[in-house]
Amino acid sequence: MKQGFRQSMAWLHTWSGLVVGWVLFAVFVTGTATYYRTEITRWMQPELHREAAIGPEALARSADLAVAHLTAHAGEARSWFVGLPTPERPLVELFWRTRPGTPPGHVLLDPRTGAPAAMRETRGGDLLYRFHFELHLPPLWGRWIVGICAMVMLVALVSGIVTHRRIFSDFFTLRRDKAAQRGWLDAHNVSGVLALPFHLMITYTGVVTLAIMYMPWGVTAAYKGDQAAYFAETGQITQPRPAAGQPGNLAPVGPMVVRALATIPEPLERLVVANPRDANSTVVAVFEEPHGLSHEHPQVAFAGTSGEVVEVLSGGLRPAAKTFTTMVGLHEAHFAGPALRILFFLCGLMGCALVGSGLVLWTVARLPKAGAAAGFGWRLVHTLNLGTIAGLPAGIAAYLLANRLLPADLAGRSAREVQAFFAVWLLVAVAGAWPAPRRAWRGALAAVAGLFVAAALADLVLARGLWDDPAWFLGFDAALLAVAAGFALISHKVDRFRAPGRARRQVAVPAGTAEMERA
Repeated sequence: MKQGFRQSMAWLHTWSGLVVGWVLFAVFVTGTATYYRTEITRWMQPELHREAAIGPEALARSADLAVAHLTAHAGEARSWFVGLPTPERPLVELFWRTRPGTPPGHVLLDPRTGAPAAMRETRGGDLLYRFHFELHLPPLWGRWIVGICAMVMLVALVSGIVTHRRIFSDFFTLRRDKAAQRGWLDAHNVSGVLALPFHLMITYTGVVTLAIMYMPWGVTAAYKGDQAAYFAETGQITQPRPAAGQPGNLAPVGPMVVRALATIPEPLERLVVANPRDANSTVVAVFEEPHGLSHEHPQVAFAGTSGEVVEVLSGGLRPAAKTFTTMVGLHEAHFAGPALRILFFLCGLMGCALVGSGLVLWTVARLPKAGAAAGFGWRLVHTLNLGTIAGLPAGIAAYLLANRLLPADLAGRSAREVQAFFAVWLLVAVAGAWPAPRRAWRGALAAVAGLFVAAALADLVLARGLWDDPAWFLGFDAALLAVAAGFALISHKVDRFRAPGRARRQVAVPAGTAEMERA
């Protein structure tokens, strides 16, 4: 080790963060938004009116209506998935898959009539949720990429801790009036140190939630090769039960719902019907996780033809399953109340700032001297930085704006919203190649602010008559305007450092950070 341990850690921190930084920024932004996934979906479906608490009889009736619809329209499907109504989302959501490899069927029903709900088609907050760990790629590819980047993020965090000798003083250091390089370094340090426990926790638990793909040996040993048993115990799937190969009639599911609710004292989340036309059909009631860290899903399984209980899964998980469900619970924060969820959200924003400021710091520290031309590598990193840091928020704003501008009855409108998301993201990314970097940043960030303002205004103008709770929608629009104000402020601050020479001004830096700046 020619440079010494800390200098080597500085080099590792710089380059590991740069190589995966663009993916990590996208993961942090969409993951942070996912803390309000349900609220985003509600805003994007203003026709949906919330109702009072839904009792067992209403849920049983909704389940019977759902099965009637599936019997008529998806009778050949091998599995039915019935999302039951909740006070926050009073709809019946149906999924079914006829055979592996085919797109699933999907429909929303009115829980009172069983008719298709008059609701605009949208993926809502689910787009950001899935993007967080799949990057809108085929699931296996997306999860592998995110998992590898999360492991590199752990390396960057640990090497960053080793590099920063003055980690506690950095907690209070933010010199706004110094040179650009010093300011970005301070911003990077503050956002990293202030929420360091969160960064470590969220990255490690993210790795663990995907670990079964690239480190399956522990589960294989604990469950003697039966991975399906592990997935069923952790609530990711229901216990596989083979078909008999003989025709059978499904018993009424309403009484099963009532009995399941009497067995498990948690909100009922969904029903899974396996082999609905087979003599060995199964109906599984899957409940929401009990309050606490562990992300468990109690289940009650019924014989489909008789309605008799065949299995109850509630607690008593083995160590491997308990560890996994606790890690998932920590990562997704379903246990968090409103105040704690806000704290998680703010820590997520600091994670976005940590990654984004680190990417910008790389280019600021390597700005060409006045009169010198920028090299291809610097241009490439700058373009990717702007395309990611400004492009992704612009795409999210365009996604929200498209939800209000596209006709509510447009065929395939959810796909059009997703297209708007990626089209605007790409457009901003192309702007990153603008010859004047400062103007490119200023214009891109101003465009992001304008798009968020436009989304809030479009909601006020086009959807106000659909609101069931004006205060709630106004609060969501106020949050959009606050995001817009933040991007507008950053766009304005870009003008503070007009010349590369000023950004390159030499300043005294604390011991332990100079090595990182030179790396």
